[in-house]
Amino acid sequence: MSRAVKKILIVDDSPTERFVLTQILAGGGFDILTAESGEEGISRAKQLQPDLILMDVVMPGTNGFQAARTLARDVATRDIPVILCTTKSQASDKVWGMRQGALDYLTKPVDGSMLLAKIATLG
Repeated sequence: MSRAVKKILIVDDSPTERFVLTQILAGGGFDILTAESGEEGISRAKQLQPDLILMDVVMPGTNGFQAARTLARDVATRDIPVILCTTKSQASDKVWGMRQGALDYLTKPVDGSMLLAKIATLG
């Protein structure tokens, strides 16, 4: 079931990374929401029902892999696509991320045009 992506939740513990992703998305006319941890990302996803989640992997507490798995297994959030955005660039990390329920996997620093192209294919 594809729908146009309007509301995007950015989950990252780094204010700098949240800012960078917000800047990339700002020109696209998206409604941008943020969360600073995996736990907050999960609760905001349930509450706000975004069209897409951009999730960091390396975070204190619930990491992005765990959060993606939780979202993928919850009836309330399993239809929300998750794209992991992380510094973890090993092929094994990508495979593991996709196994947790992520739709895609981008390595930081995120290429803005690549991210926007991936979002466009979701709509």
